[in-house]
Amino acid sequence: MTEHALQVSRRLELANRIAIEAGALGLTYFKRVSELTVVSKGHQDMVSEADRDVETFLRVEIMKAFPDDSILGEEGGLAVGLSGYTWVLDPIDGTANFVNGIPAWCVVVACVSDKGTVAGVIHDPNASETFAASLGGGATINGQPMMASRATSLMQGSVGVGLSNRVDWRPAAEFISALMSEGGLFFRNASGALMLAYAASGRLLGYVEQHMNAWDCVAGLLMMSEAGGRVHHVDSGLMLRYGGLAIAGGAGVYDDIRRLAEAAFTAEAAPGLPR
Repeated sequence: MTEHALQVSRRLELANRIAIEAGALGLTYFKRVSELTVVSKGHQDMVSEADRDVETFLRVEIMKAFPDDSILGEEGGLAVGLSGYTWVLDPIDGTANFVNGIPAWCVVVACVSDKGTVAGVIHDPNASETFAASLGGGATINGQPMMASRATSLMQGSVGVGLSNRVDWRPAAEFISALMSEGGLFFRNASGALMLAYAASGRLLGYVEQHMNAWDCVAGLLMMSEAGGRVHHVDSGLMLRYGGLAIAGGAGVYDDIRRLAEAAFTAEAAPGLPR
């Protein structure tokens, strides 16, 4: 095993452990959600004390194991290290679900290097499911190999569609309309990371969102690639700084999903999408 492979393996092992432990911590808050202090960060964008405390736990555990690594979290921003590895954290993806008592949220832990995203874990504590992947090492669900959909038609399943308050909602509605006009269906559970995990495990045909932050998508996009699917590539450095477009799909339907996304998301609305 090369030194880089060893470093990735160690980080994937840590990501698995702390994502599961963070999920257990999140569940303790979820069981008393009516008592939580919730603050609005903007339209349909909320944060609770659970988000902050779970992210703090993740940061502390990472710093214990890899004190020279950088950490980028949704709530705590960027802490710069010198190792060349950057951890990307979403302590609770699906906060709107979480604070309303809907069990569709997850913990996301990823690690990025100059080679791109090298490790990623998405843990759903409500379903006791842990989705994981490493660059070149495949993708698993609860330790068993997982594969993206083998469908060859949009009529054979549903495509996850994400929405956010960062961009105009109308292009997403246009995508949904075009998808349904071709016999497809859309799925949304308000957790982009969890929908990407569902796509990587073959439950969804794919996933599309006009703009995602890095903490929501880099783990799931890695899983999709490692599970035999295809993804629209956005440079990892740009994704960390600005976020970007997410298009993912099983190999047999990716071209159709991308075609519909290209028609719906203009170059102005979705920078980085080749025209």
